[in-house]
Amino acid sequence: MTITFEGPAIFVADVKASREFYEGLLGQEVLADFGPNVPFKSGFSIWQAEHAVGVIHSGRRKPQETQGQDNFEMYFEAPDLDAAWARIKKAGVRILQPVHEAPWGQRGFRLLDPDGHIVELAEPLSVMIQRFTDDGLTPEQIAERSGMPVEMVKAMLG
Repeated sequence: MTITFEGPAIFVADVKASREFYEGLLGQEVLADFGPNVPFKSGFSIWQAEHAVGVIHSGRRKPQETQGQDNFEMYFEAPDLDAAWARIKKAGVRILQPVHEAPWGQRGFRLLDPDGHIVELAEPLSVMIQRFTDDGLTPEQIAERSGMPVEMVKAMLG
């Protein structure tokens, strides 16, 4: 028996507002529109909270009890992180954490979607490795700095 993970679904208060956020602001392509459920080509979907809670919990929980918890993060990558940051700032969305460098060296920032779900945008690891290379670090130094195996660093460098 094979079980394949197909991606998460997040519960949202307003499918239209969330679709505008993920499709319009973050550039995600819609795979299909089933009304209360909208899957994106990148592998996640948004689900109208009232509908989802009704189907899953048979009305035993309220939708707001399932939304915007601090125990889940949607992760996206942006090769041009500075351009993504400018676009997000211009859109006026709620910023959780401005652009920063993580302990392993990857640059990124966090914001909240319309329902308070944490969304992270970060540079791809390959961009981080190239940035370190441009700063004069060797593959071995990059591996030490990032915690990545040196073979992985060398493979990403080509």
